[in-house]
Amino acid sequence: MSQTTDRTPRSTRPQQPTRMSALALVCTLAAGAALATPAVALAAGRGQDHGPGSRPRTDVVQQALDRLVDEHGVPAALANVTDRRGRERDLVAGAGDLATGEPVPVDGQVRAGSNSKTFVAAVVLQLVGEGRVDLDASVETYLPGVVRGPVDGHDITVRDLLQHTSGIGSFTDGPPFVVDGVPALRALKDRYMEPHELVALGLALPPTPPGAWSYSNTNYVLAGLLVQKVTGRPLGEVVTDRIIEPLGLTGTYVPARGERAIRGEHPSGYHAEPIGSALFEHTDIDTSSSWGAGDVVTTPGDLSTFFRALLAGEVLRPAELEQMKATVPMDLPGIPETWRYGLGLQSTELSCGELAWGHGGIIPGYQTDGGVTEDGRAIMVATTTAHFALPTDTGVAVSDEVLALVDTVLCSGRS
Repeated sequence: MSQTTDRTPRSTRPQQPTRMSALALVCTLAAGAALATPAVALAAGRGQDHGPGSRPRTDVVQQALDRLVDEHGVPAALANVTDRRGRERDLVAGAGDLATGEPVPVDGQVRAGSNSKTFVAAVVLQLVGEGRVDLDASVETYLPGVVRGPVDGHDITVRDLLQHTSGIGSFTDGPPFVVDGVPALRALKDRYMEPHELVALGLALPPTPPGAWSYSNTNYVLAGLLVQKVTGRPLGEVVTDRIIEPLGLTGTYVPARGERAIRGEHPSGYHAEPIGSALFEHTDIDTSSSWGAGDVVTTPGDLSTFFRALLAGEVLRPAELEQMKATVPMDLPGIPETWRYGLGLQSTELSCGELAWGHGGIIPGYQTDGGVTEDGRAIMVATTTAHFALPTDTGVAVSDEVLALVDTVLCSGRS
């Protein structure tokens, strides 16, 4: 079922750069970064009623969400759109639960995946602004003895962690996340893992060239451990106290130790495994296997509010925000030259020549994409399955559809 809700502005801030199919695979969050081969899912919600009398929708965002469901088999899609005046709209399509046909909750909670990295990076940069962390100090300074092996903590900096230039392998590229080259994420659904276990898995993998950009979930587990060491408090508490509560993100939280269910109103998430199988419900999971790399739960509206606040200078001081926005090329095959990565923040050039900022996130069951501009225009889109869980052609089509929607909304809202 389709639904559009207008609401008063929360604030004027921007969000994430649209995630592409190629980067979606590269940047998949801790619960599945070896998604080089898309999985297969049954079409969900085809032919379903999406509004009174099933009349065509005139809203470009609503039309795109409907296509994701009706033409591409996404179980549900949610979007939050903010114009340059700060006016927000929430839109939904599909079914919140395929078994019961329950409607999609407007601005319902979803798993944020790797958008969590931006929350962690913002906390680290706040500590930089307070003089408690030096971006160019070695990781060994803050986590003595933790990083040993092919990459040594003496040889990499805090900046390297946040920028993905440390050379440390991503723990999600090997067992138990990937077994014999095949994603094995279903078995991790209820498995609790300690952050130091994740670090050990990453350090056991072959390193990437020093100083070269290479996306690694291990970097953000280490960043989370650094936050805990410097503050003397649990990462989730620090993120809550410094980011979530000050911004009034009432639909956002960091799951507690061992917590699996999503607390608030939410659509069910769906996954497909092994490759070639049908979608199955995959909502309640233990996200300790992503921790600081991707465990935050949020809503499309809250995620947009966070990124808009960040870009508007409401989270970091100007000096630290400038550091965060200093980008390097995401130099990997298939990624456009105009895609660049800062400190937990990505920039993407739109067709109209402007930059969209944000991150994006993937976790089995959910994917979030979108973008924000410097003047506060934003769109955030969430689907209740990661695009890689759909058939190859379908997954690419969904990613392309979302990317095109982000570009259309942000470029058309300039005047």
